[in-house]
Amino acid sequence: MNNSFKTISPINNSVYLERNYHNNIDETLEKSVNAQIEWSNIKISERVSILKNFVNDFLSREKEIVEQISWQIGRPISQAPSELKGFKERADYMLSIAEEKLSTINLPANDNFKNYIKRIPLGVVFVIAPWNYPYLTSVNSIIPSLAAGNSVILKHSAQTPLCSEQLYKSAEKTLPKNVFNFMHLNHEDGLKIIADKRINFVSFTGSVKAGYEVNNAAKNKFINIGLELGGKDPAYVRKDANINKSVENLVDGSFFNSGQSCCGIERIYVNENIYDDFVELFASLTYNYKLGNPINPETTLGPVVKESSAKFILSQIENAVNNGAKKIIDESKFSNELDLSNYLIPQVLVDVNHDMNFMMEETFGPAIGIMKVRSDAEAINLMNDSPYGLTASIWTQDLEIAEKIGDQIETGTFYLNRCDYLDPGLAWTGVKETGKGCSLSEIGYENLTRPKSYHLKLNF
Repeated sequence: MNNSFKTISPINNSVYLERNYHNNIDETLEKSVNAQIEWSNIKISERVSILKNFVNDFLSREKEIVEQISWQIGRPISQAPSELKGFKERADYMLSIAEEKLSTINLPANDNFKNYIKRIPLGVVFVIAPWNYPYLTSVNSIIPSLAAGNSVILKHSAQTPLCSEQLYKSAEKTLPKNVFNFMHLNHEDGLKIIADKRINFVSFTGSVKAGYEVNNAAKNKFINIGLELGGKDPAYVRKDANINKSVENLVDGSFFNSGQSCCGIERIYVNENIYDDFVELFASLTYNYKLGNPINPETTLGPVVKESSAKFILSQIENAVNNGAKKIIDESKFSNELDLSNYLIPQVLVDVNHDMNFMMEETFGPAIGIMKVRSDAEAINLMNDSPYGLTASIWTQDLEIAEKIGDQIETGTFYLNRCDYLDPGLAWTGVKETGKGCSLSEIGYENLTRPKSYHLKLNF
């Protein structure tokens, strides 16, 4: 078994860095357990203050971190800062509500009894973060876990090892020792840690297949697991929608980060009365993307993360075309200056249907299918005809109808006239194969603590 791994940069498909796997797993677990006990005894207000310093120290290295993001995952450097902005927004919000949402619940007093419920930290939280938004996905669990009095062990994807190291660098400066640790782990060791009795909660973001493995690894103990898995997020554009604004937002929602977004748009349903105009404008805006080296500040569309990912995306498109779909983007109008296979030209498919894998399974790339519908009922049925359910959006001027449709959509988050966005005040969750559990919002703290009831008889 290899004791090290290499990170291949999608920018040039060459080795960007090499790291050894950690072999001090038992020692790290034990240190995390001991550190958590002391950390949980610190007042919530003090923990919040310490964590604010942690966040500020991390953000102070923005330029360095942004460049590393681009080299590790291929996101255009002009867009990479948005991830740190989101990191700050989510961290700030969760810290702003921590004292109130983690405080003791006092029941009405009487002369004979004193009753209250404390929110007790779970212990050691194991966070397994993906590569596509390495900081945005991990902050959802790291900051609230620590604020709640837990210790955290972080494992990032082998594609983004520097992200764990950057967070640990700030932790060393600002947090008590061993309250936050990270480990570079192979697949087998990651599963062993999940099964270890010293792990009290697991937060995992990744594929459906890996989610089942994570769930199975914890089968011999009673702990909760947060799973954010695959998605095939839909959008429905009604005939009364503002076409210009809808197209502008949905093009961005489809192609930002080269389509490699958990809640990016992967399928669009458009009312037949505006379908032709919508498709024409969508294609027109797609041609505005500049495909190229992510380090070039003029680049707006970078490569997908691996050549294998590119092959999968292209195979989905080919299968759809072979079954009647039509590509409407003229690929000759895009130049691939680096001539590498993972630099994919954005593609829009029409004449698609749900018999095509392209409209049913996650693509995770710069390709989108647009399907004509005749009614709200047809759109609702198609939006729900999916094994996934992370987010869904509707584009209309009618708030009342939007809310009624929202009640019928099987999803974790429902948007009106917005997409591909996460508000930290709302619960981030999914349904069906997208996973289970919840992060962020006040509900997120409920998953990171356990209630402990006190029933005290007085005057005894």
